[in-house]
Amino acid sequence: MSMFQALYDKTLSWSRHKHALKYLCALSFAESSFFPIPPDVMLAPMALGRPQQAFRFALWTTVFSVLGGILGYAIGFFLFDQFEPWLTTTHYWEGFLLARQWFTDWGFWAVLVAGFSPIPYKVFTIAAGVMSMVFLPFVLASTVGRGARFFLVSLLIAAGGEKLEAKLREYMDRLGWALVALVVIGGVAYKLMEGG
Repeated sequence: MSMFQALYDKTLSWSRHKHALKYLCALSFAESSFFPIPPDVMLAPMALGRPQQAFRFALWTTVFSVLGGILGYAIGFFLFDQFEPWLTTTHYWEGFLLARQWFTDWGFWAVLVAGFSPIPYKVFTIAAGVMSMVFLPFVLASTVGRGARFFLVSLLIAAGGEKLEAKLREYMDRLGWALVALVVIGGVAYKLMEGG
């Protein structure tokens, strides 16, 4: 079993713990700046087990994810020089370079799309700090992107039950990549019209 599979399974087991909401909040915070497993892994079974509380779970996940994103922003803004040598040795480095380019091209929209899509959000929170993105638009984009994702997951699982839970990863990846494609197509079309 790989390290990531073990982490995934451990994270999934937290969803059945009596302190599951606390674990969900901690995971949501950590995933936005350094932890590799997304909160959806806990959020989905919690929403399935207690559908009447799905909205509440999504709200707490969003709040702590945005707070974790603020930590990622601070890491990028204040500590990137110390952090960069390590980052270059990880599989996140190429994602960081892409995120930096997206900030140059798209700014606010890059954070919003990363918050919703399968692209690692933590890479964009750190890149936002490195690029000194204006803080309030960063928080707003994070809140909208993360909130859209987590409320969609919770409400779909609460309504769709176990069959939908089993398909969650596939659906979220497809929805996320579709959103990325739409933003890129829209941006290219805008630049072509602006140039013409």
